[in-house]
Amino acid sequence: MALAPAQDAFAQSLARHLPADTLRPAEPRYLEEPRGKWHGNAAWVALPRCTDDVATIIRACATARVGVIPYGGGTGLVAGQVKPDGPLPLILSLERMNKVLGVYPEENTLIAQAGAILADVQAAAADRNRLFPLSLASEGSARIGGLLGTNAGGVNVLRYGNARDLCLGLEAVLPDGQVHHGLKRLRKDNTGYDLRNLLIGAEGTLGVITAATLKLSPVPAAQGTAFLVVNDPAAALSLLSLARDHIGDGISAFELISGVGLDFLAEKLPDLRRPFPENPRWMVLIDLGLSLGQDPHTALENLFEAALAAGLVSDGLIAQSEAQRQDFWRVREDIPTANRMVGAIASHDISLPLGAVADFIATARERLKPLGPLRINCFGHLGDGNLHFNLFPPKGTARTAFLHLAEDGSRILHELVHATGGSISAEHGIGRLKASDLERYGDPAKLWAMRTIKTALDPLGIMNPGAVLRQTATT
Repeated sequence: MALAPAQDAFAQSLARHLPADTLRPAEPRYLEEPRGKWHGNAAWVALPRCTDDVATIIRACATARVGVIPYGGGTGLVAGQVKPDGPLPLILSLERMNKVLGVYPEENTLIAQAGAILADVQAAAADRNRLFPLSLASEGSARIGGLLGTNAGGVNVLRYGNARDLCLGLEAVLPDGQVHHGLKRLRKDNTGYDLRNLLIGAEGTLGVITAATLKLSPVPAAQGTAFLVVNDPAAALSLLSLARDHIGDGISAFELISGVGLDFLAEKLPDLRRPFPENPRWMVLIDLGLSLGQDPHTALENLFEAALAAGLVSDGLIAQSEAQRQDFWRVREDIPTANRMVGAIASHDISLPLGAVADFIATARERLKPLGPLRINCFGHLGDGNLHFNLFPPKGTARTAFLHLAEDGSRILHELVHATGGSISAEHGIGRLKASDLERYGDPAKLWAMRTIKTALDPLGIMNPGAVLRQTATT
């Protein structure tokens, strides 16, 4: 039995069981995704104000077998929030459920509704002298439910972990409309299967996250940031090892930046202040957060001197003020903006064992050469092995003239990632964009278990149909 469309009659019937203005015609913003590669297909959007309303909506969709697309901030990059074809789904936006429900600084915990914007959660923690360390470029619009649904990463994974590592408990509505009351502030809870970690990273295919208990951390007493020029990625990895020896767990972020990325900044954002007069071929951005009594400036100076003596770095800049530190980070955060302005042929979010990163980058370049003189911007969170390996047309040429190379380029890269023991999705998720890649490269036993879990929890197949696991002929 196939899914049914969310037509006007269904919406009108559902509206009678919900507060006024909960259901609206779907505006264009709910049918778009940031890269413009996918366009959604829906007539109605539901905007509940509480968990009970979410449960009412899901029960109605289960009864009518109408597909549900959970929607957070719309910032996802793998089309998990848009369904381009098939029966019209109902979009379920959590944007009205956007409150921070409580902050417990003595416990280092915070409870927020799923629609809370990441920047607001960070601010609520900061107001109580605590840190919520999840940080990424879209934090001004990304919402907690979507971040947990995709197990988002960001720049601080090296020290604090992914979104999964920052969550203690969840409240969620399951595919039959039951509410899972798992919103606990416990560090230890061995009472059976871990539904929290099952729902995190499931991208809305097993239920709708409605609230979360999040881990907070102490605010570092002192922070420091530096750009260090390295000869190549192998030197950057040796620098990371040296930095760990010198500084230990005080390293919050360790970002690899290529000269191509800096060239794109110069080309598309010329007013942005770049760190060096001539763009180096490779450099790293290192960020420290240290305890009371420790001096990050001295730590970075000592690291630079040791790295220089070891032949790992040739130049460096240490931020002399908080304003300069923010300027350094702006360079890193604007690289994706410049990428979008240049226009990628294909973008890849991959992860690799740290020891394989340098050889992978060199080998990938060689294997891509037969495709033509493409520009490669390889950058990312080197500290946790997550690279963004993006392909661009030659300077002065039209992107459209090279789009036919996207499929071959992605296949070459993903085959190499798979052979190297890496992952084709590091922090963006699977969505619809990578569902076929998951089938191709995923472990057969894991895929069997995933399909079995999906069928058990969502036998009607209504939850984000086609995301993560492709739909079968009957759905």
